[in-house]
Amino acid sequence: MADELEPETVTIIGAGIVGICSALSLLERGVAVRLIDRARPAEAASYGNAGVISPWSCVPQSLPGIWRTLPKALLDPSGPLAIRLGYLPRFLPWAARFLKAGRTDQVGKIADAMDVLNRPNVELYRRHLAGTGKEHLLKDSYYLQVSRRPNAIRAEDIAYRLRAERDAPLEIVDGERLREIEPALSKDYRSALIIRDQARALSPGDLGKALADKACAMGADLRRLEVKGIRPSEDGAWRIDAVGETLQTAKLVIAAGPWSTQLLKPLGIDLPLAFERGYHLECPDPGVTLEHSVMDIERKFVTSAMSSGMRSAGTAEFADIDTPPAFRRADMLKTLTSAMLPDLKTEGCRVWMGTRPSFPDSLPCIGPLDGHQNLHLAFGHSHYGLGMAPMTGELVAGLLTGHLPNVDLAPYLAARFL
Repeated sequence: MADELEPETVTIIGAGIVGICSALSLLERGVAVRLIDRARPAEAASYGNAGVISPWSCVPQSLPGIWRTLPKALLDPSGPLAIRLGYLPRFLPWAARFLKAGRTDQVGKIADAMDVLNRPNVELYRRHLAGTGKEHLLKDSYYLQVSRRPNAIRAEDIAYRLRAERDAPLEIVDGERLREIEPALSKDYRSALIIRDQARALSPGDLGKALADKACAMGADLRRLEVKGIRPSEDGAWRIDAVGETLQTAKLVIAAGPWSTQLLKPLGIDLPLAFERGYHLECPDPGVTLEHSVMDIERKFVTSAMSSGMRSAGTAEFADIDTPPAFRRADMLKTLTSAMLPDLKTEGCRVWMGTRPSFPDSLPCIGPLDGHQNLHLAFGHSHYGLGMAPMTGELVAGLLTGHLPNVDLAPYLAARFL
């Protein structure tokens, strides 16, 4: 059974933070929106991240010379990177593209494209949260990148330069100054980079749910359905085959994170999306506090104080989307976080795993798909989904209403891979 919709309705498949922000931006422009997900809003990767919302996230995952660090990271059982053996045939072609994206002639272009998506994120989140009664979920913050090595951060390092060239407010400090800012940190930390003028979510899941509630209050039709496939209609509209019913829509946005490519493959579209699983550990009664988000540079994990406890998130595990979690990777975070925060209480800690959709160039796919009328993409944000979501929503809404901001879309189009 198929339902009828108004001709200009936009249906978004995926009620994670990207889909929710896209819905809000469309609703602000007077567009009728239907939002579909098999789960409640903001319950996948949108829930389990470290809450960092940085306008200065312009450093790609792949950088010149990164290949030198990969063998050590893979061989370290407590390291930040793991690959399930069964995933290797899929991973190796993706890794080749990943290394190519880290060439010197590519990194600056990718950083510029990341900057476009992240720079307005705090301002846009404040706009979306206005009037929800949940404005407190967004807190002004620094991002502290800390190291046990003295002078570990240098102004000539590429990560520093990429941020500095894009006007990020940066300060390099020693361990003593670091502990004036965050007294709970271990005295083993000898140096740090302070990135100012950003924010963090006190509960990423609650933030997403507050924005989904606002979208519904503005008229969004939110439905819990498991989508099995999509089909184009002769009139340019789209049919959505869900369990128990078939829906139709004038325009369709795919924002289903790692599940997006499964919907596109029957259309003959094969994109190099990797399933990059992240884990978190949350201590509900930590006994210590942090005012800012803290990243351990060497161990590649981030710790933030949440409304529900102290959360550490990190590790990148490449595996098929339906592979059972390896929660030992979350348990490793207990040892790492205890070393970061010596007075941390770890009783009753909770673990979680979610799958990030990652393209090899650290950029999502946003925009129309050549040869497929009224079909738009908004997925593949890898580690940056929370930060990139609001501007992604603005681009989606601009494209669908004909009022696109002055942005070069080429770095985000799926055509770069096809």
